[in-house]
Amino acid sequence: MFSVNLRHKKCVYKHMQNRILATTALMAFASMLANAQNPTHTPPTPAQIVANQVARLTKLLDLNSTQQASATTIFTTEETALATIRTNMHTARTALQADIKSGNAVDITTQATTIGGLTTQEVEAQGTADAAFYAILTADQQSKYESLGPRGGFGGPGGPGGPGPHGTH
Repeated sequence: MFSVNLRHKKCVYKHMQNRILATTALMAFASMLANAQNPTHTPPTPAQIVANQVARLTKLLDLNSTQQASATTIFTTEETALATIRTNMHTARTALQADIKSGNAVDITTQATTIGGLTTQEVEAQGTADAAFYAILTADQQSKYESLGPRGGFGGPGGPGGPGPHGTH
């Protein structure tokens, strides 16, 4: 009688394990399916990037309305320049990859030069925006801004994590 009861408990336990495993697998599948329904991620627009940046800086530095308007203009100009640079950078990197595959040394040099020039433009646009923004801050705000790190805590090229694979953004 004791062995029958033990066998029954083992059977019930095994059945529960199978149900838990099946439920877990079903939940994992449902999660994957839900994520697959929206496979494309729409990146924020330049206006959204600027609005988020100004809102963050307003919170951190207590910007007044005049400073907010100036910052919006400064960072909109920067984002407009960077959008063009990013597009050209993507084109140059795509061409570079094609040149690497074809072994075209002359065009590899051309694309490398183009990428170098675009990187210079990127740093210049960011530096110009940073200088203009810094100039509208009070001494106290400048001190706080400096304590946030490079670019006010936004990270360097490519954002907080740095450049993506092969330096792309």
